[in-house]
Amino acid sequence: MHESPPLMLIRAATVFCPAPIGVADILLGGGRILAIQPDLPIATLALPVKIIDGLGLWACPGLVDGLVHVSGGGGEGGFASRTPALNPGDAIAAGITSIIGALGTDDITRSHADLLAATRSLQASGITGYALTGSYHVPVTTLTGSVRADLTLIPDIIGVGELAIADHRGSQPEAHELARIAAEARVGGMLAGKAGTVLIHVGDGDEHLRLLHAVCDAHEVPIRQWQPTHINRSQGLLSAALAWTRRGGSIDLTTSTTAALTASGDVVAAQALHWLFANGVPLAQISMSSDGQASLPHFDAEGELLDLEVARVGSLLETVRSAVIELHCAFADTITTVTRSPAEIWGLRSKGQLRVGADADVLLLDPAQIEPVALIAGGRLHLLRQ
Repeated sequence: MHESPPLMLIRAATVFCPAPIGVADILLGGGRILAIQPDLPIATLALPVKIIDGLGLWACPGLVDGLVHVSGGGGEGGFASRTPALNPGDAIAAGITSIIGALGTDDITRSHADLLAATRSLQASGITGYALTGSYHVPVTTLTGSVRADLTLIPDIIGVGELAIADHRGSQPEAHELARIAAEARVGGMLAGKAGTVLIHVGDGDEHLRLLHAVCDAHEVPIRQWQPTHINRSQGLLSAALAWTRRGGSIDLTTSTTAALTASGDVVAAQALHWLFANGVPLAQISMSSDGQASLPHFDAEGELLDLEVARVGSLLETVRSAVIELHCAFADTITTVTRSPAEIWGLRSKGQLRVGADADVLLLDPAQIEPVALIAGGRLHLLRQ
């Protein structure tokens, strides 16, 4: 953690809001963006100002990671396969300033109380942490006894998830059960001024997104209430997701794909993103998340665990780099999927954009290799490269 002066001025960076606006200065103070314009005058300011030279650098919003197991995950291979909690320094080094924490398979030895504590502890590094109630399983495990009360009464809890469908580790829910959970999340979100988004873990079952279509066909649940993730689990699921997006739904790609998973059919996130762009999916309907600290299991045909790896939050920025440098995706479009799009999907109004009044979360990148040079997280300066 680094203490910062009352005011900071980023001079002459090429600014992506995430839409590109050219070279400009960015003035930060009180944890907020105070001004963005070329050649900001500072001579009349009465407070000390720290000048950060942005010449030749790209400035963009701090990354928003929509799925991280901040208190640890895993467990599918027994107690020894439980993964550790997130080290906040790993998120800082990866340019991440906002994180949404969730439980997963294990809601027995992992608790929402621990998840909430781990989420709140991120604030010490300037990272804004949020949490989801629930886990893979139905009925939903909550802190207060109901999804609606969790969202209404607990400021940090902004949605539900990740609920599992098309996966042998899930509870095999039916459409009416998912509809009831989404309705609870929607009402709790309305009462608390939150989006109440429901994160859906999509496994490798052949049913893909059919259950979500069935919910929307039979029940009065808006399609944007859902955020299905791991959509690049297979080309079949990725192709099925086109119908979901054309219906108005959003989708989330997982960036922490491993060699073992790609060998079994996963599509590398950068390639999946390029494919979605080529198929005309709107930016507002695409996000990417790291699934950080999750176990990445590899099962055989009978569902037996063969091995697992730990997902890295650093894969989020690595995927941006790969999409831009190797696949020639536009930087502004690519960075939108890890900034503005997830912020809007999750209802985080002060996140994911560089605009006056937004939170002082700014990532400075060396454009040659999309490498982080500095990060301002919650108004605190972290120099990542001298």
